[in-house]
Amino acid sequence: MASSKLQALWNHPAGPKTIHFWAPTFKWGISIANVADFTKPPEKLSYPQQIAVTCTGVIWSRYSTVITPKNWNLFSVNIVMAGTGLYQLARKIQHDFFSEAETEPAIAKE
Repeated sequence: MASSKLQALWNHPAGPKTIHFWAPTFKWGISIANVADFTKPPEKLSYPQQIAVTCTGVIWSRYSTVITPKNWNLFSVNIVMAGTGLYQLARKIQHDFFSEAETEPAIAKE
């Protein structure tokens, strides 16, 4: 039974014999790097980079559901890309616009 499932995956139109498998598989590296950046200080995050990651995730997630064959590897990597990009943007916005008010009185007291 496992052999038939592996053979079905191998022969799938978006299987390992095609670029439709390998492109999203390597794209996971971008998502993993963005997760690794969760420990990076928010002031070092880039708005353009995170907006690009988020938009790429949203656009290609939608695209992966309308193409034939449906590419669930592409869909999942782009959902993760959109999620990590939104999280990083939220961290950056919170740091830039909402934590400034907390640090200003400390500077004024000095």
